[in-house]
Amino acid sequence: MLNLKLVALILFICMYAVMIIKPRFRVHAAAITAVIFIAIGILPFQAVPTAINWNVLMMLLGTMIIVDYFIASKMPNLIADILLDHSKNVMWVTVYMSLFSGLVSAFIDNVATVLMIAPVGLAICTSLGISPVPMILCIAVSSNLQGAATLVGDTTSIMLGAYAGMDFNSFFAMNGKPGIFFAVELGALATVPIIMFLFRNERTPLQGTVRERTKVTNFMPTVMLVLVVVLLILASFIPNKPDVTNGLICICIAVMTIVITVIQSRSTRAARHAIESVDVETLILLVSLFLVIAGVTAVGIIDDFANWIVKTGGTNLFFLYSIIVWGSVVISAFVDNIPYVATMLPVLQTVTSLLGIEPYVLYFGLLTGATLGGNLTPIGASAKIAAVGILKKNGYETSFKDFMRIGVPFTLTAVFVGYLFIWFFWS
Repeated sequence: MLNLKLVALILFICMYAVMIIKPRFRVHAAAITAVIFIAIGILPFQAVPTAINWNVLMMLLGTMIIVDYFIASKMPNLIADILLDHSKNVMWVTVYMSLFSGLVSAFIDNVATVLMIAPVGLAICTSLGISPVPMILCIAVSSNLQGAATLVGDTTSIMLGAYAGMDFNSFFAMNGKPGIFFAVELGALATVPIIMFLFRNERTPLQGTVRERTKVTNFMPTVMLVLVVVLLILASFIPNKPDVTNGLICICIAVMTIVITVIQSRSTRAARHAIESVDVETLILLVSLFLVIAGVTAVGIIDDFANWIVKTGGTNLFFLYSIIVWGSVVISAFVDNIPYVATMLPVLQTVTSLLGIEPYVLYFGLLTGATLGGNLTPIGASAKIAAVGILKKNGYETSFKDFMRIGVPFTLTAVFVGYLFIWFFWS
């Protein structure tokens, strides 16, 4: 097992190095690493089906199809025109888009949010004749940031709620104290000055940029997107629902959208175009990363990191809390936060039981660090992988430097604010 653990660690580091140095080959690097993991037994072949997060994949696939119709209807262009009419310059457009994506992401999956909001950002940047890379990355990072705000915003939030017996209202207030929602939202507001600084040179007035608002050709895709949002929120209140519930919702609405479009147009051409628009590379990358992370978890690397964090913290609660938060930030920057959070929850429960304290300060610290930490790197969360895939599909390559320029200040600012808030109210 030790040898497999060492080999897995080396392969993982090499894969990540390729993703940084040669981003064009990130899909190849992840796929090859996944195949090697399976071939040499790091990830047993029989564990492959359960290693893949089918819920995320189905959500991504279904939303991609709906969003393609959404873009074709020109609704993103209309929203872009409205935002441009009410914005002084590119800096404020980016601020509004980031806050908007964060608000949506607090109630539905981060990946779905990016797929819904990114087309609006693309339309805005196309209208202004500027590169969409910085704005789309801000949308993705903001989306990932606020996923921890509510029980339904992110898979890790759902996991915490199920494990700790928390309901939807617990994220707003619990035991007479403000919940993690306020920690996340304060962190989000604290990132506004970061956006303003990053886009400080983008202050050219926009008045008169849009002379005539775009006319929407079909409101049906917009209705379908809204329906997805509503159903995802309603589904969050269903107890003991299947893990793939959200994915099935997105797939079913996508199929409905295709059928309605075919009936409206009396042609299958629009259906073929939507299916062909699916970003296969992003899907392959996500599947590969799911397999790689499952392999890293299977050989015990995730457990080693988790145990090291807890042992280092000792019995000093503040030091332990700090290690949990910032250690989770570092780990989640490189690996999927879902297996990490799943590993850490029982560990933290045991530690707090030994210390004779309530576990919530460490639970919220874990969720803050693990969720927001994914913003540090391009592969730390599925939402950013989807955003990079959208940019690539539209002819824009995203370098590691591009991402770090936005991801690092966003992450450090939001985590620090949440870190202080949770400690102040829950220690």
